[in-house]
Amino acid sequence: MPTLQGAFIEHIHALNTLRDAERIDSVVEVRTSAELAAVDALIIPGGESTSMALIAERRGLLGALREFARTKPTWGTCAGLILLADKVTHAKQGGQKLLEVLPVTVSRNQFGRQIDSFTATLDSPCLGPDAAPFEYVFIRAPAIVSVDSPEVEPLVRLPAGLGQTEASEPGLLVAVRYRNILGTSFHPELTSDTRWHRYFVHMARAEPTQPGAE
Repeated sequence: MPTLQGAFIEHIHALNTLRDAERIDSVVEVRTSAELAAVDALIIPGGESTSMALIAERRGLLGALREFARTKPTWGTCAGLILLADKVTHAKQGGQKLLEVLPVTVSRNQFGRQIDSFTATLDSPCLGPDAAPFEYVFIRAPAIVSVDSPEVEPLVRLPAGLGQTEASEPGLLVAVRYRNILGTSFHPELTSDTRWHRYFVHMARAEPTQPGAE
């Protein structure tokens, strides 16, 4: 189970923590089309989404990534979410390349600058019916401001007013699932709680999420 260019080390650590319990064969970095073709699931991590897209394009990876994400388990966190989205607002001048495989509209840097980063402890029923609240870490985070297909399943919303602007709906979406794709605004890899990584592993295997262990 691999990661792509970006802030990937913490994802690798979280997945390695789960390797024995979840029977994960290997966790590898992906930087080429050949490496991508050899894996079963992908995490596109946080970073700078415009730079990530440019690097992927220069390496001839954009098309391969798009085809992978259309059929195989793919999780985009923060900048990875932006890259997966069909549409993005507040993009850099000149726009940016997107994979356009997740039918949502994402507001880039919805919560402001680095100094405006924050944490929020929220109930997360998708992690299990009796799951303890999860501590969400938002760093220059995007938010999902429009769901553009009935097949997109909302997973986590912020409380009304938090990060909200006049142009956004109350209770901003920060996690969604669409077919084989998971998109999240936050950085679960920056906590010691591995439940979101466990959720993705189970999703990749089409297994129900097991509540409990962190």
